[in-house]
Amino acid sequence: MSRSIKFKQTPYKVPNGYEYHIDIYNGIKVECISKKNYKKDILILHFHGGGCTTPMTNIYRKIAKKYCDITSMPVLSIDYNIGKDKVHPSLLNDCHIAYMAMLNTCLKDKKIIMVGDSNGANLMFGLCFMLRDKGLNLPIENIVISPFVDFSASGESNKKNCYNDPMYSLPKSQWYEDYDYEIRRFSPYCANVDKTDPYLSPAFGKYNGFNNILIQVGSYETSESDSDMLYEKASEANVHVELQKFEGTFHDFQYFCPYLKESRVAWKNIEKFILKMVNE
Repeated sequence: MSRSIKFKQTPYKVPNGYEYHIDIYNGIKVECISKKNYKKDILILHFHGGGCTTPMTNIYRKIAKKYCDITSMPVLSIDYNIGKDKVHPSLLNDCHIAYMAMLNTCLKDKKIIMVGDSNGANLMFGLCFMLRDKGLNLPIENIVISPFVDFSASGESNKKNCYNDPMYSLPKSQWYEDYDYEIRRFSPYCANVDKTDPYLSPAFGKYNGFNNILIQVGSYETSESDSDMLYEKASEANVHVELQKFEGTFHDFQYFCPYLKESRVAWKNIEKFILKMVNE
Protein backbone atom coordinates (compact mmCIF):
# COMPACT_ATOMS: atom_id res chain seq x y z
CA MET A 1 0.00 0.00 0.00
CA SER A 2 2.80 2.43 0.88
CA ARG A 3 4.33 1.90 -2.55
CA SER A 4 0.95 2.51 -4.20
CA ILE A 5 0.12 5.85 -2.57
CA LYS A 6 0.68 8.73 -4.95
CA PHE A 7 1.30 12.13 -3.42
CA LYS A 8 0.13 14.62 -6.04
CA GLN A 9 1.37 18.20 -5.77
CA THR A 10 -1.90 19.87 -6.74
CA PRO A 11 -2.59 23.55 -5.96
CA TYR A 12 -3.71 24.12 -2.38
CA LYS A 13 -7.01 25.91 -1.85
CA VAL A 14 -7.06 27.75 1.45
CA PRO A 15 -10.26 26.87 3.38
CA ASN A 16 -12.69 29.68 4.13
CA GLY A 17 -12.08 31.28 7.50
CA TYR A 18 -8.37 30.39 7.57
CA GLU A 19 -5.17 32.27 6.88
CA TYR A 20 -2.31 30.51 5.12
CA HIS A 21 1.17 31.65 4.19
CA ILE A 22 4.65 30.33 3.45
CA ASP A 23 7.83 31.75 4.97
CA ILE A 24 11.46 30.86 4.38
CA TYR A 25 13.78 30.41 7.36
CA ASN A 26 17.45 29.97 6.47
CA GLY A 27 16.44 28.38 3.18
CA ILE A 28 13.82 26.04 4.66
CA LYS A 29 10.17 26.50 3.74
CA VAL A 30 7.68 26.65 6.60
CA GLU A 31 3.93 26.67 5.95
CA CYS A 32 1.52 28.23 8.44
CA ILE A 33 -2.24 27.80 8.71
CA SER A 34 -4.34 29.54 11.33
CA LYS A 35 -7.86 30.63 12.11
CA LYS A 36 -8.49 34.35 11.92
CA ASN A 37 -9.13 34.51 15.65
CA TYR A 38 -6.47 32.25 17.11
CA LYS A 39 -4.73 31.78 20.44
CA LYS A 40 -1.82 34.22 20.54
CA ASP A 41 0.60 32.68 23.04
CA ILE A 42 0.78 29.06 21.91
CA LEU A 43 1.25 27.22 18.62
CA ILE A 44 1.83 23.80 17.10
CA LEU A 45 4.99 22.88 15.19
CA HIS A 46 4.23 20.07 12.76
CA PHE A 47 6.74 17.55 11.34
CA HIS A 48 5.22 15.62 8.43
CA GLY A 49 6.06 12.01 7.68
CA GLY A 50 6.57 10.34 4.33
CA GLY A 51 10.01 8.87 4.88
CA CYS A 52 12.84 10.94 3.48
CA THR A 53 11.34 11.43 0.03
CA THR A 54 7.85 12.94 0.46
CA PRO A 55 7.46 16.71 0.76
CA MET A 56 4.65 18.65 2.39
CA THR A 57 1.57 17.63 0.37
CA ASN A 58 -2.15 18.40 0.58
CA ILE A 59 -2.64 15.29 2.72
CA TYR A 60 -0.41 16.83 5.36
CA ARG A 61 -1.97 20.26 4.87
CA LYS A 62 -5.30 18.68 5.78
CA ILE A 63 -3.64 17.24 8.89
CA ALA A 64 -2.24 20.65 9.82
CA LYS A 65 -5.75 22.10 9.42
CA LYS A 66 -7.14 19.30 11.62
CA TYR A 67 -4.76 20.23 14.44
CA CYS A 68 -5.77 23.85 13.95
CA ASP A 69 -9.46 22.89 14.10
CA ILE A 70 -9.28 20.95 17.35
CA THR A 71 -7.08 23.46 19.22
CA SER A 72 -7.67 26.90 17.61
CA MET A 73 -3.87 27.21 17.51
CA PRO A 74 -1.72 28.21 14.53
CA VAL A 75 0.08 25.24 12.96
CA LEU A 76 3.53 25.66 11.41
CA SER A 77 4.77 22.81 9.20
CA ILE A 78 8.48 22.48 8.40
CA ASP A 79 8.92 21.39 4.78
CA TYR A 80 12.46 20.02 5.04
CA ASN A 81 14.39 19.37 1.83
CA ILE A 82 13.66 15.75 0.95
CA GLY A 83 15.34 13.64 -1.73
CA LYS A 84 16.53 10.14 -2.51
CA ASP A 85 20.10 11.39 -2.28
CA LYS A 86 19.73 12.75 1.26
CA VAL A 87 21.71 11.16 4.08
CA HIS A 88 21.72 11.71 7.81
CA PRO A 89 21.83 14.31 9.33
CA SER A 90 20.70 16.51 6.42
CA LEU A 91 16.96 16.44 7.17
CA LEU A 92 17.54 16.87 10.89
CA ASN A 93 19.82 19.82 10.16
CA ASP A 94 17.11 21.38 7.99
CA CYS A 95 14.67 21.20 10.90
CA HIS A 96 17.28 22.59 13.28
CA ILE A 97 18.31 25.61 11.24
CA ALA A 98 14.67 26.47 10.51
CA TYR A 99 13.78 26.17 14.19
CA MET A 100 16.68 28.34 15.33
CA ALA A 101 15.64 31.04 12.87
CA MET A 102 12.02 30.85 14.02
CA LEU A 103 13.05 31.25 17.67
CA ASN A 104 13.78 34.91 17.00
CA THR A 105 10.60 35.47 14.99
CA CYS A 106 7.35 33.49 15.00
CA LEU A 107 8.30 31.22 17.94
CA LYS A 108 9.56 34.01 20.18
CA ASP A 109 7.86 34.03 23.60
CA LYS A 110 5.49 31.24 22.53
CA LYS A 111 4.58 27.97 24.18
CA ILE A 112 5.25 25.22 21.65
CA ILE A 113 3.58 21.87 21.05
CA MET A 114 5.35 19.55 18.61
CA VAL A 115 3.50 16.91 16.60
CA GLY A 116 4.88 14.39 14.13
CA ASP A 117 4.04 11.14 12.41
CA SER A 118 6.24 8.31 11.15
CA ASN A 119 9.63 9.74 10.11
CA GLY A 120 8.40 13.20 11.09
CA ALA A 121 8.29 11.96 14.69
CA ASN A 122 11.87 10.80 14.25
CA LEU A 123 13.03 14.26 13.14
CA MET A 124 11.00 15.93 15.88
CA PHE A 125 12.69 13.95 18.67
CA GLY A 126 16.12 14.38 17.07
CA LEU A 127 15.55 18.13 17.07
CA CYS A 128 14.48 18.04 20.72
CA PHE A 129 17.73 16.26 21.62
CA MET A 130 19.66 19.03 19.85
CA LEU A 131 17.70 21.74 21.68
CA ARG A 132 18.36 20.07 25.02
CA ASP A 133 22.08 19.85 24.18
CA LYS A 134 22.06 23.62 23.69
CA GLY A 135 20.24 24.24 26.98
CA LEU A 136 17.14 25.53 25.16
CA ASN A 137 13.56 25.00 26.27
CA LEU A 138 11.79 21.87 25.08
CA PRO A 139 8.17 21.89 23.88
CA ILE A 140 5.47 21.62 26.51
CA GLU A 141 4.10 18.57 24.66
CA ASN A 142 5.20 16.06 22.05
CA ILE A 143 2.51 14.13 20.18
CA VAL A 144 3.53 11.31 17.86
CA ILE A 145 1.54 9.16 15.48
CA SER A 146 2.99 5.80 14.37
CA PRO A 147 6.55 6.93 15.19
CA PHE A 148 9.31 5.43 13.07
CA VAL A 149 12.16 5.96 15.53
CA ASP A 150 14.30 2.83 15.18
CA PHE A 151 16.23 2.73 11.91
CA SER A 152 17.91 -0.48 13.09
CA ALA A 153 14.45 -2.13 12.89
CA SER A 154 15.28 -4.25 15.91
CA GLY A 155 11.74 -4.65 17.23
CA GLU A 156 9.81 -7.92 17.29
CA SER A 157 6.79 -6.31 15.57
CA ASN A 158 8.63 -6.37 12.25
CA LYS A 159 8.17 -10.14 12.24
CA LYS A 160 4.95 -10.34 14.29
CA ASN A 161 3.08 -7.96 11.97
CA CYS A 162 4.82 -8.83 8.71
CA TYR A 163 1.49 -9.92 7.17
CA ASN A 164 -0.81 -7.56 9.09
CA ASP A 165 0.07 -3.97 8.27
CA PRO A 166 -1.52 -3.06 4.91
CA MET A 167 0.97 -0.21 4.55
CA TYR A 168 4.14 -2.31 4.72
CA SER A 169 3.26 -6.01 4.91
CA LEU A 170 4.45 -8.89 2.74
CA PRO A 171 2.24 -10.98 0.46
CA LYS A 172 1.34 -14.28 2.12
CA SER A 173 3.33 -16.04 -0.60
CA GLN A 174 6.62 -14.54 0.64
CA TRP A 175 8.45 -15.98 3.64
CA TYR A 176 9.56 -13.46 6.22
CA GLU A 177 12.99 -15.11 6.45
CA ASP A 178 13.56 -14.43 2.73
CA TYR A 179 12.04 -10.94 2.49
CA ASP A 180 12.58 -9.41 5.94
CA TYR A 181 14.68 -6.62 4.35
CA GLU A 182 11.50 -5.25 2.75
CA ILE A 183 9.64 -5.20 6.06
CA ARG A 184 12.50 -3.72 8.07
CA ARG A 185 12.71 -0.73 5.72
CA PHE A 186 16.45 -0.15 5.98
CA SER A 187 16.87 3.29 4.47
CA PRO A 188 19.69 4.72 2.32
CA TYR A 189 19.27 7.85 4.46
CA CYS A 190 21.21 6.09 7.24
CA ALA A 191 24.37 6.04 5.09
CA ASN A 192 27.18 4.67 7.29
CA VAL A 193 25.83 6.08 10.55
CA ASP A 194 25.38 3.73 13.51
CA LYS A 195 21.68 2.85 13.30
CA THR A 196 21.37 3.06 17.09
CA ASP A 197 22.62 6.65 17.18
CA PRO A 198 19.84 8.52 19.07
CA TYR A 199 19.87 11.39 16.57
CA LEU A 200 19.10 8.92 13.80
CA SER A 201 17.03 6.49 15.90
CA PRO A 202 15.45 8.33 18.84
CA ALA A 203 14.19 5.03 20.27
CA PHE A 204 17.71 4.73 21.71
CA GLY A 205 17.78 8.23 23.19
CA LYS A 206 17.40 9.54 26.72
CA TYR A 207 14.33 11.63 27.52
CA ASN A 208 15.45 13.43 30.63
CA GLY A 209 14.01 16.93 30.69
CA PHE A 210 11.12 16.19 28.33
CA ASN A 211 7.64 17.24 29.29
CA ASN A 212 4.44 15.47 28.21
CA ILE A 213 4.41 12.84 25.46
CA LEU A 214 1.45 11.16 23.75
CA ILE A 215 2.10 8.14 21.52
CA GLN A 216 -0.55 6.61 19.27
CA VAL A 217 0.11 3.43 17.31
CA GLY A 218 -1.81 0.63 15.62
CA SER A 219 -1.43 -2.93 16.88
CA TYR A 220 -0.90 -4.16 13.29
CA GLU A 221 2.06 -1.89 12.51
CA THR A 222 5.37 -3.44 11.54
CA SER A 223 6.99 -0.64 13.56
CA GLU A 224 4.73 -1.12 16.61
CA SER A 225 7.85 -1.96 18.65
CA ASP A 226 9.23 1.54 18.00
CA SER A 227 6.39 2.94 20.12
CA ASP A 228 7.03 0.40 22.88
CA MET A 229 10.72 1.33 22.97
CA LEU A 230 9.88 5.03 23.02
CA TYR A 231 7.39 4.55 25.85
CA GLU A 232 9.93 2.61 27.93
CA LYS A 233 12.64 5.22 27.42
CA ALA A 234 10.34 8.09 28.37
CA SER A 235 9.07 6.19 31.41
CA GLU A 236 12.63 5.53 32.57
CA ALA A 237 13.19 9.31 32.54
CA ASN A 238 10.02 9.87 34.63
CA VAL A 239 8.37 11.74 31.79
CA HIS A 240 4.58 11.94 31.71
CA VAL A 241 3.99 9.65 28.72
CA GLU A 242 0.84 7.96 27.43
CA LEU A 243 0.89 5.07 24.97
CA GLN A 244 -2.40 4.47 23.18
CA LYS A 245 -2.63 1.32 21.03
CA PHE A 246 -5.54 0.80 18.68
CA GLU A 247 -6.34 -2.83 18.04
CA GLY A 248 -6.35 -3.97 14.42
CA THR A 249 -5.21 -0.62 13.00
CA PHE A 250 -2.27 0.23 10.80
CA HIS A 251 0.40 2.86 10.17
CA ASP A 252 -0.97 6.43 10.25
CA PHE A 253 -4.57 5.17 10.27
CA GLN A 254 -5.77 8.48 11.80
CA TYR A 255 -4.31 10.40 8.86
CA PHE A 256 -5.16 8.20 5.91
CA CYS A 257 -8.54 6.86 7.09
CA PRO A 258 -10.09 9.57 9.30
CA TYR A 259 -13.59 8.11 8.85
CA LEU A 260 -12.76 4.99 10.92
CA LYS A 261 -14.30 4.73 14.39
CA GLU A 262 -10.80 4.26 15.79
CA SER A 263 -9.59 7.39 13.99
CA ARG A 264 -12.36 9.48 15.48
CA VAL A 265 -11.48 8.21 18.96
CA ALA A 266 -7.78 8.84 18.33
CA TRP A 267 -8.36 12.44 17.26
CA LYS A 268 -10.60 13.05 20.26
CA ASN A 269 -7.86 11.69 22.52
CA ILE A 270 -5.33 14.02 20.91
CA GLU A 271 -7.64 16.97 21.48
CA LYS A 272 -8.17 16.02 25.14
CA PHE A 273 -4.44 15.51 25.72
CA ILE A 274 -3.49 18.89 24.25
CA LEU A 275 -6.17 20.91 25.97
CA LYS A 276 -5.78 19.18 29.35
CA MET A 277 -2.04 19.79 29.45
CA VAL A 278 -2.34 23.33 28.18
CA ASN A 279 -5.01 24.27 30.70
CA GLU A 280 -3.22 22.78 33.74
